[in-house]
Amino acid sequence: MSSKFTFPPSVLRIAAAALAVQAVVATVTAGVGVGAKPARGADVLIDGTRKTLDSKWTYWQGPRFSSSLPIKWKIVEDPVDKGTVVMTDDPAAAGGKYGAADIVTKKAYRDFRLHVEFLVNNPGGNSGVYLQNRYEIQIMDGDKTPHGMGAVINETPSPYAQYKGIGKWNAYDINFRAARFKNGQKVEPAQVTMYFNGVKVHVNQRISQVWGGPNSGIDGGNDGGKGITDVPGGLKLQCEGHDVRYRNVWIKEIDLGDKPTDFNEK
Repeated sequence: MSSKFTFPPSVLRIAAAALAVQAVVATVTAGVGVGAKPARGADVLIDGTRKTLDSKWTYWQGPRFSSSLPIKWKIVEDPVDKGTVVMTDDPAAAGGKYGAADIVTKKAYRDFRLHVEFLVNNPGGNSGVYLQNRYEIQIMDGDKTPHGMGAVINETPSPYAQYKGIGKWNAYDINFRAARFKNGQKVEPAQVTMYFNGVKVHVNQRISQVWGGPNSGIDGGNDGGKGITDVPGGLKLQCEGHDVRYRNVWIKEIDLGDKPTDFNEK
């Protein structure tokens, strides 16, 4: 027969404190806004080097693709801070020919936390951040419509007031949840929450479709963009013949399950 051992109260208090600290550590997350450092476990996709650009990205070879590897986008000096950045410069996309020279990550994703920093160098500059190579978060200087800067394109108003303007770095921080399927049928659309330069501008926003047709990305040509398939997709950055620059782009895969995308980070 063994006797029951009871820990002294002091030991129990120390153990409880340790568990509390562990719980706090487990919930520590990355910040938002320009300069936010990668979250623990995140994959850095753009760091201003040719090596990372070529190893993590390729061209999206959609129906309008007309460039060729290696990627023609340039590594240039950061116009604001020290270091180098990636510039959306590819002759194949001259004249706003989106889909001709867009780049996409070699890895595909479902749910994720994303940080993207961008700088529009000239008036009217245009690019775009495509979640899962489907859903565009617009980058377009001067456009305050639902097709404009910071909008979940054609689905939300443009949070243009948060845009810092030409020649300045801006940041999107995004929690994205892919569309949900059951028995091969879509039961929930994709959803996104986004901070624009540290201000929460979209909360649990449902995304109804892919806009822009087959040249816009995966499923763009399926049922007018409404035929979303249960296939993961890469992060895509759009080239439209404009001088838009990117730096400090990182992504962390997450599994949101049935949870909403809303998040609070500082």
